[in-house]
Amino acid sequence: MLDVKRLRLLRELHLRGTLADVAAVLQYSPSAISQQLALLEKEVGVPLLLKVGRRVQLTPQAEILVTHTAELLETLERAEAAIAASLTIVTGTVKLAMFQSAALALLPNLLTAMAQKYPDVRIEMVQREPEAALHETWTRDFDLVVAEQYPGHAAPMLAELDRVTLTTDAIRLAVPFHDVVGSMSRMLSSPITGLEDTAQLPWVMEPRGAASRHWAEQRCRQAGFEPDVRFETADLQAQIRLIESGNAVGLMPDLMWTGRQPHLNLIDLPGLPQRTVFTSVRRASRRRPALLACREILEQTAQDLAVPPSRP
Repeated sequence: MLDVKRLRLLRELHLRGTLADVAAVLQYSPSAISQQLALLEKEVGVPLLLKVGRRVQLTPQAEILVTHTAELLETLERAEAAIAASLTIVTGTVKLAMFQSAALALLPNLLTAMAQKYPDVRIEMVQREPEAALHETWTRDFDLVVAEQYPGHAAPMLAELDRVTLTTDAIRLAVPFHDVVGSMSRMLSSPITGLEDTAQLPWVMEPRGAASRHWAEQRCRQAGFEPDVRFETADLQAQIRLIESGNAVGLMPDLMWTGRQPHLNLIDLPGLPQRTVFTSVRRASRRRPALLACREILEQTAQDLAVPPSRP
């Protein structure tokens, strides 16, 4: 009988690439990982790892084991979900990954409602960018992810994950009030009425590689110019402050204005583009009561969101 814990270590090595990465995630030493994998080789009776320089590579036989291990872990996860569903109390820990604007808009209400309705459920949240969070949910670092998808940009599709739309929100051009004194003041001879009016202005965007950054650049190029991106930050609150203070323009999703009024102008873009916010869990665990409860509250919270902000 093969040891399931050792099989999981082999799968983790397949997913993460190095013994050091596996050790960091599982909080073991690399030598302990190596010892456990050596024992697994003895159990299987064939070599599982080959040294390639300073790294190790899985043999074809190890790849076969990894495939069957994934199926085994799914079966065990379904069994755990079934046992949890048989209980009369919803309990357990939910490891949740969320991107910033979703955390700001949804997390406080989620935690309050869960504490009132499902007090025995513990929620642990980590802020992650959507693409990384989806992958880390697939690798079992998280149980539930709230992710986003921009128009024309499909988020990664991982076969073991489901996908349920939570809400959509409009994306608008955010510009400072015309009378705000900032570094852009001398550049503004007239009010900004559309994207084409920002061709010579400084922009704030998320760092390169983010789906929102690529989408924003494409919108500017479609409007006939290359944006002058002087400021890069993944913190949308910092982006808002740069815009409100008259030092940049940017593109903002409406979810950022949940529970607050913007102190800047919001201008509709052609076609009224919308971002999709969705949740994903591993299919094997989606019947787990604690996950069902979190999704239920998240969906209710999304439905209760305030209408899009008024614009002066």
